[in-house]
Amino acid sequence: MRITGVIQAGGKSTRMGGAPKALMDLGGRRIVERVVAAIAPVVDDVLIVTNTPELYGFLGLPMVADVFPDHGSLGGIYSGLAAASGNVAFTVACDMPFLSSEVVRLVLERAGDADVVIPRTGDQLETLHACYAKPCLPHMEERLRSGRLRIVGFFEAVRVLEIPEAAVRRLADPAVVFMNVNTPDELEHARALERRGARA
Repeated sequence: MRITGVIQAGGKSTRMGGAPKALMDLGGRRIVERVVAAIAPVVDDVLIVTNTPELYGFLGLPMVADVFPDHGSLGGIYSGLAAASGNVAFTVACDMPFLSSEVVRLVLERAGDADVVIPRTGDQLETLHACYAKPCLPHMEERLRSGRLRIVGFFEAVRVLEIPEAAVRRLADPAVVFMNVNTPDELEHARALERRGARA
């Protein structure tokens, strides 16, 4: 089974004042570089979903635009899965600085067992740290065309396998590994964790 890593970089970073959060420095590297470093070793290839390709050309990775612009994360997941060379897209956000290759591998190991393989933490499904298989595409597209953009909304139509929090916790702290940097305060928190030697 071929798995494409898909980095979602289509957001407008409004809570960061418009500055691209993926390009913020953290520990001497841009956050998106940390994301690539975590996922590239465990997937077959990597692509970026972005409507601003000029910002990410330095990574030397293939890029695709949103098929459904302004349709939120569901639109980005759809676009990445549609463009993926593999049967499955492992999708992550561009602003997750403490991704763990080991936790990524935990999800990937089950990729052939369901159409969606997704970690759960508490009452939340980690929709931007999950595997989506090609059979999800028509169900995603149906919802996108009708303006129903909640990611988990199409789950009832496909096979879903949840990775329990306890399995993640054996490898990493879920609060760190699934952390996003959306605001200046969250960036400062991430920098403080980095200074204390935090790892996923």
